[in-house]
Amino acid sequence: MNGAGGEKVQRKIEHIGNDKTPILTLDSFDMFTAPLRNAAYQATFAPDVKTYYPGVRAPIPKEAVVAVLRGLFRQLYPVFDIPRHLRLKPRDANFSLITRAPSALGDLQRIPHFDTSNPYFFALLLYLNPGPHGGTGFFRHKSTGYERVSEERAETYFSVADQFLQQQGGPSAGYVKESRDDYELFHEIEYRQHRLTVYPGNVLHSILVDEQADISADPKTGRLTANLFFEFA
Repeated sequence: MNGAGGEKVQRKIEHIGNDKTPILTLDSFDMFTAPLRNAAYQATFAPDVKTYYPGVRAPIPKEAVVAVLRGLFRQLYPVFDIPRHLRLKPRDANFSLITRAPSALGDLQRIPHFDTSNPYFFALLLYLNPGPHGGTGFFRHKSTGYERVSEERAETYFSVADQFLQQQGGPSAGYVKESRDDYELFHEIEYRQHRLTVYPGNVLHSILVDEQADISADPKTGRLTANLFFEFA
């Protein structure tokens, strides 16, 4: 597979942490970068009221979502050991920009999070603007040892995490950019334009916010990403 500029797309599969969670990364995946950036420039961004994302988002055109997933979904089955009878179902797709100041973050925006406990729900992240910008970090919850929060682990995770934070008086201030509180940063995907990565939605993760470069509502200069969420069901 070659990118729009003729450079060969570089494919890497990593198995990270104690759980050996598979992560798929494609570099030089530039065939969609320019049209997606142009679409973002024309989009109307608004605060995300459905999640705790600390910024603004705008919907990605449906035809772009279909094009990205059509060229990718078949190789996800073996990488993530997805049963072959399950079929891809897109769930959400947005452009994202970080806009919230560190001092304005709520408690749940100051700790790593997971998207869902569904084992076949995935997040696709495509870095659209030139860097430098903050990457994406994956975390281990130290008290439980959990890196992924399955349905079986969810009750224990929430109970233990809440107890720790209550005893501490809440999460540490600002964005979580390193190991702190009861979380250990064990892997990072560096921000690089044209880099696409796919990871399971039940792994604990966080944006590693560069407060000098990332916090901007301007899609031409901010930490502009395309975020696609989908499941196999």
